[in-house]
Amino acid sequence: MYLLKRYEEKKVLVTGGLGFVGSNLALRLAELGAQVHVVDALLPGCGGNRFNLQPAGDRITVSIQDLRNRDFIEQAVAGTDLIFNLAGDVSHLGSMEDPEHDLEINCRAQLALLESCRRANPSVKIVFASSRQLYGRPLSLPVNEAHQVEPVDINGIHKRTAERYHFIYGVYGIRATALRMTNTYGPRQLIRHNLQGFMGWFIRQALLGEEIVLFGDGAQLRDPVYVDDAVHAFLRAGVSPAADGQVFNLGHEPVSLLTIAETLIAICGRGSYRLEPFPPERRLIDIGHYYGDYWKAERLLNWKPQIGLEEGLRRAVEYFREHGEHYL
Repeated sequence: MYLLKRYEEKKVLVTGGLGFVGSNLALRLAELGAQVHVVDALLPGCGGNRFNLQPAGDRITVSIQDLRNRDFIEQAVAGTDLIFNLAGDVSHLGSMEDPEHDLEINCRAQLALLESCRRANPSVKIVFASSRQLYGRPLSLPVNEAHQVEPVDINGIHKRTAERYHFIYGVYGIRATALRMTNTYGPRQLIRHNLQGFMGWFIRQALLGEEIVLFGDGAQLRDPVYVDDAVHAFLRAGVSPAADGQVFNLGHEPVSLLTIAETLIAICGRGSYRLEPFPPERRLIDIGHYYGDYWKAERLLNWKPQIGLEEGLRRAVEYFREHGEHYL
């Protein structure tokens, strides 16, 4: 009821809203009575999928536009109450292979959005989808927001830069919040290739009865967050004044990659896994164990994850079994 009242009739822009988390967020906002405008460039390989918003019918306005189209974006942000900024590319390997492309998508486009806000709507609030990749290799666990920021790949550097852009624009009155996301998974996720994280790729391989490859001994710890929990964090941050100017970790109980693979295989009733040494290109950007401390989000946003790993994976598998032709 709290969220329903705060979002009803609010004018909300969701960038990257045809992508995985953006589409789930846009659908939930529409359910809460918001006037939702989705902007997505549908860049190849970034996860945008028109089918993701199929349940909304005509309740969500969709524009296929690039954030770097200044004239359009200035019109889109004018009069908007709130922006959820999920546009970008999250491929760590891709950023190392083509750093200039990553710079364009994760820095220049972000700066263009913020400049448009400065010109057309400097009092707007923005909730930015940041990443735990900013931290690099943890010095201690769990990782809290005070941990040093030392990215190990180009994508992490650019995400850090974009995050700082958002807060620097506070001098113009723009209010910003950043959520550092960690291995989000669930319905509407990109599962066609393995460049946007292992969770979607593991789900695909188990669904198809293929062999999941785990590098090293598979004991690396992660804290995957089901997409509905991530969406709830965005919604909380969007209406909380306490979130303005703040960075928040999202997280969950840590679990090994091997456990995730075994759980998926059991749910799907097919598939297998094998261990093999790290390829050189992956070893260079591997961070070892990671799990975050989300106490700050719990304290200031009243947020904590609700969906356990097995339940979340089961929901994801059920979704892709029903709609696989749009994702596989």
